[in-house]
Amino acid sequence: MTPQELQDDLVALKASWSGTELARWLEQLPKQCAQGLSETRYGDLPRWRTALNALPELNVSGIDLKRAQVSALGEISDAERAQLGETLMLLHPWRKGPYHLFGVDIDTEWRSDWKWDRLVSAIEPLSGRRVLDVGCGNGYHCWRMLGAGAAEVIGIDPTPLFVMQFKAIQHYLQQSNIYALPLALEQLPEALRAFDTVFSMGVLYHRRSPMDHLRDLHATLREGGQLVLETLVIEGDDQQVLVPPKRYARMGNVWFLPSPGLLCRWLEKLGFRDISLIDVSITSTEEQRQTPWMTFHSLADFLDPNDASRTIEGLPAPRRAIVTATA
Repeated sequence: MTPQELQDDLVALKASWSGTELARWLEQLPKQCAQGLSETRYGDLPRWRTALNALPELNVSGIDLKRAQVSALGEISDAERAQLGETLMLLHPWRKGPYHLFGVDIDTEWRSDWKWDRLVSAIEPLSGRRVLDVGCGNGYHCWRMLGAGAAEVIGIDPTPLFVMQFKAIQHYLQQSNIYALPLALEQLPEALRAFDTVFSMGVLYHRRSPMDHLRDLHATLREGGQLVLETLVIEGDDQQVLVPPKRYARMGNVWFLPSPGLLCRWLEKLGFRDISLIDVSITSTEEQRQTPWMTFHSLADFLDPNDASRTIEGLPAPRRAIVTATA
């Protein structure tokens, strides 16, 4: 994201948010975005910006936001396709997807479409809704939300590489009313109460205080708005929670893994209602894996080689729940 692109986004958001609860966020947002994309803080930003500037200009004949591969379509030459693939690879690692751009398949670490398929029919329809995606990564699910009819999608993620990847996709999709902003949930104004649907997927277990995270999510929703929450869980009754002693699946920033029942109790305690457990799934090495677009260690390296039901540390292997609730 160049400074001009950031300025263009802020101008568009100002027009969209005028007269709404979100207008007061605009007072803080320029400074927050500048900090989130500071080359002083993030030394790789110049390299990523160079990659964005090197993306070839291509004629887009169509886009697809409704199928597994978020796609930009068009006839291009083999040389252009090779240049496109090489440039996109400069933004490695690609974790969420998949994407298809002019014949280049970005085979990401996660089959994020599988998660989307597990939840999309169980949530309130997104048509016409203003949506917030917390921890959006490169925005894969944001694109699917827009494809499902959302009026506006705001993704937030503090990792600048993911924002750059979003901008690479947006370079070709050129959709209005969708943004990925380089910040965390804690940076939003208090008691914003502005969104119709809020997603938090793959974030809760990284928070030292899960109750604070859930409270902050509640504060972003209008009355009657829906939370869609996805997180790691363990088996057990509504009293059970795992606190990994050190690492979990080689991740050092995993704090609390509740049972689904306890997770629902947490939500109830914070004032959510209509709480519904819509899915519990064991994460497979087909859903999360190493690919040419993400060549670092992945799930297969985090599991016990002799017992796939346990992590390398001997803890229960990743199991994920999706819960919906109303503010």
